[in-house]
Amino acid sequence: MSELLLSWRFWALLSAGFAAVTAILAKVGIDGVAPDVATFVRTLVVVAFAGAILIAAGQTREIGHLSGRNLVFLILSGLATGASWLCYFRALALGDAGRVAPLDKLSVVLVAVFGVLFLGERLALHHWFGVGLIAAGAGLLAWRA
Repeated sequence: MSELLLSWRFWALLSAGFAAVTAILAKVGIDGVAPDVATFVRTLVVVAFAGAILIAAGQTREIGHLSGRNLVFLILSGLATGASWLCYFRALALGDAGRVAPLDKLSVVLVAVFGVLFLGERLALHHWFGVGLIAAGAGLLAWRA
């Protein structure tokens, strides 16, 4: 069991499952609510939940060990997350969850490209084929017949 808990694949699949549930719950929860208000409420819940996990795990002292570089990039990441969530909730308010979420997952394609361009990561040909399939699938799901 501990081997499973150390697997990045396990956590990535769990993340995907929670992301799917998030989309459905958000679509229902946003009904009749301004997207920015919904994003704000969701963000408060995330902050409280993450804070509770930090306290329960005894990791609050580690906040003081963050370097200036860590802080800059985490703050920029937080701003990007906030912008992403605001756009996502606006899209959910306007469109079907089953079409919004796959288009949002074009982020997978962009991460692959950005990882190569900015982080020096390398992808094999079959990985690029998978990235292309994700892009094609998102496009097909977003396309209105």
